Amino acid sequence: VPMDVLSCMKYLMFIFNVLVFAGGTCLAGVGVWVAVDPAGFRDIVAARAVLSTGAWLLLAVGIALSLLGFLGCCGALRRSRPLLLL
Repeated sequence: VPMDVLSCMKYLMFIFNVLVFAGGTCLAGVGVWVAVDPAGFRDIVAARAVLSTGAWLLLAVGIALSLLGFLGCCGALRRSRPLLLL
């Protein structure tokens, strides 16, 4: 495999993982916002229990995606197979 192809793959994987990290950070931010200030979302969701559960679920998924995106970025830059497989 030519070196140019490997270099291109490295940067494409890095960009994809940055997007996953950014998306996870946004989800975690929305989860924190809903958990801290649920008054603005009561009109959207009628049941308080569903809103609270959804906020914590968004927070957990966002943190997981952020962690995976960060580890993927590190793995892509260092060409670490275990980090990329994680």
